[in-house]
Amino acid sequence: MLYMVIENFRHGDAVPVYRRFRDQGRLAPDVLRYVSSWVDTTFHRCSQVTECDNRALLDQWMRRWNDLIDVEVVTVISSAEPAAAIAPRL
Repeated sequence: MLYMVIENFRHGDAVPVYRRFRDQGRLAPDVLRYVSSWVDTTFHRCSQVTECDNRALLDQWMRRWNDLIDVEVVTVISSAEPAAAIAPRL
C-alpha cells in the first residue's frame, strides 16, 4: 500500500525534526519504503509518500516521531488507477 504521510512540525519548528533525522536517521522499520517527500516553503509541514504492506509498521514508525510531529495518514493510489476505473463511465 502507498501512504501519503503529512507531518505537521510541532510549534511550526522543523529544527528538532531535522536534528533527530541527522543524528538517528529515519527510524523506520526496514520494510517501510520511503518513496519521496516535499516540505512546504515555511518549513512547517512535510508530505511524504511511503510504501508498506503492514499498516502497523507505519504506525510503529510514526510513534518514534510523535513527540515532534502531528501526523495525518492518507492511503493513496497512483493517478492511473482511478483514471482506468472511471474511464468506462466517461
